[in-house]
Amino acid sequence: MNDPSLPNPDIASLRFEATLRRHGLDLRRGHTDVLQINTGKLCNLTCVHCHVNAGPQRKEIISRETIDRVLDWLAVSGIRTVDLTGGAPEMIPDFKSFIKRLRALPEVETIIDRCNLTILNQPGYEDMAEFLAAHRVSIVASMPCYCAENVNAQRGDGVFDSSILALQKLNALGYGRSEALRLDLVFNPNGDKLPPPQAELEADYKRELKAHFGIDFHSLFCITNMPISRFKSWLKHSGRLDSYMDLLRASFNPAAAGGLMCRSTLSIGWRGEVYDCDFNQQLGMQWKNGAPLFLWDIALSDLEGRAIATGEHCFGCTAGSGSSCTGVTAS
Repeated sequence: MNDPSLPNPDIASLRFEATLRRHGLDLRRGHTDVLQINTGKLCNLTCVHCHVNAGPQRKEIISRETIDRVLDWLAVSGIRTVDLTGGAPEMIPDFKSFIKRLRALPEVETIIDRCNLTILNQPGYEDMAEFLAAHRVSIVASMPCYCAENVNAQRGDGVFDSSILALQKLNALGYGRSEALRLDLVFNPNGDKLPPPQAELEADYKRELKAHFGIDFHSLFCITNMPISRFKSWLKHSGRLDSYMDLLRASFNPAAAGGLMCRSTLSIGWRGEVYDCDFNQQLGMQWKNGAPLFLWDIALSDLEGRAIATGEHCFGCTAGSGSSCTGVTAS
């Protein structure tokens, strides 16, 4: 029976649910230990693969009032990891204040900034790297290749050189060279294919970035391009949507389902609305209980065992070795 608090299922979501059932799987939330906050759609880049449709002209950003309510909720939640994503989180007006107030919460041990690197070189943000280091913010940085051609094709001209400069700046501050200042990189394919094996690609990244640029980092996370938003539009325009969906469905790996981020991460949008993951968020699959639910409407203790809202895009996270905000989900 369908959970009445979930969005009405469509044919695509039923197709994914049927695949789970064939493998004896029932996708439900486990213990929630990460709050991921999408701070909005404002970004200095306009990347082809972006599932948020972020860009320089977007106006959607988290307000100070919403930040206040999120912090009040966090103070009594027991959540130890807060993961900030966007857009470019650093561009919201209250970013530094938000980080300081998060760091002041004794329960919060880890603060993650999902950074596009280039923002650290933009006018007005020249001190951002030093600020992040001073507040012990972990950085997860998008770096879709160690070759300039692939990065610039996906993210825009000049992005590779700017990213290298930012990584060197972070290394000079101790990022990637100390466990206290964690620096992880994110790879996603340039186009409609699955990522290669993560461990092998990480070794390539470490060798190439060190040899050519003197760059160190901790881990590489491989993430599958999700067939939603801007990337889905690119697939449609290229006539590749059907073949990409066929690839994802054919590559379904039941072992990848256990480690999905939706089982342990709670996602909220820039207004504080609640979702199972950032991808569901971009598709408007908001939690409801008669009316839409916001973070301050829920208690963390009530979430374990809750059914997860799914759709056709979920084949992206369960294809091959799996895909999550921390890379692969299955060996």
